[in-house]
Amino acid sequence: SCWRSAACTPGCMKRSSAGTQRTPNNPTRKDLAPMGTLYIVPTPIGNLEDITLRALRILREASLIAAEDTRTTRKLLSRYEISTPLTSYHEHNKLAKLDTIFDALALGDVALVSDAGTPGISDPGYELIQEALARGIPVVPLPGPSAVTAALVASGLPTDRFLFVGFLPRKAAALRAALQELAPLRATLIAYESPNRLVATLEAARDVLGDRPAVVARELSKLHEDFQRGTISKLIDHFRENEPRGEITLLFGGAVENDSSEPWDEQRVRRALADRLAQGEPRSSAARAVAEASGWNRREVYNLSLD
Repeated sequence: SCWRSAACTPGCMKRSSAGTQRTPNNPTRKDLAPMGTLYIVPTPIGNLEDITLRALRILREASLIAAEDTRTTRKLLSRYEISTPLTSYHEHNKLAKLDTIFDALALGDVALVSDAGTPGISDPGYELIQEALARGIPVVPLPGPSAVTAALVASGLPTDRFLFVGFLPRKAAALRAALQELAPLRATLIAYESPNRLVATLEAARDVLGDRPAVVARELSKLHEDFQRGTISKLIDHFRENEPRGEITLLFGGAVENDSSEPWDEQRVRRALADRLAQGEPRSSAARAVAEASGWNRREVYNLSLD
């Protein structure tokens, strides 16, 4: 009988010499196959109470949870008495696990979670989500915890325009090059940083961005949550005396339009220029970028590069 209605008759099935043809009353095998939904489920960034009722329901009802670290996720599931099966999905197996997850999606819903916060934001998830969309699988995001927005709204810095850049480069030259690209932007800049590299990153930022307002947000939503606000120099002094610990979100105020209060001196221009040239950037391009960031004339900057 027809799949659409109990009243339909076998006459709904139309055949030809070419075999079974797809018609409105004759779905293919693919049409009849069940398809689950991939849910992107944010989880607490510290305080286990920071999870929505909807997120808990999805985690209970899903046929599988793809977790960045199954040990971390089990603690959350145990807290809320959820027994949904888990599979690992992390940076080192994210491609190898695609088949396992899509096999599960053929039978039911899958919830994607990271260790903390929203999956896909500096955590695994992008490749899985992209492939799910390519296969026509519904992808449903749930709102929830994120260190980016939590740090931003409590920072005291402008929130109308901001840019999240993930983790900044570890190597000194690459870090300076990245900061130089960000320097002209009139938006609050947000990054994640390791406590071991925090002071070095702040020192590089002061050299490249100038002594702007900045905020270091640590251990958000946890027992020892802490915000340090001030100029970059003030933060450097603080963390030289107080060793930073825990998970850190770093924020810098954006560039100020027509701000000529602190013009770059020649040493700073030469240092920024040297960093770009060391990265292999063409001389003319480096001179133009440094001129825009420093307020210097492009020809003057170019001439310095010839010394």
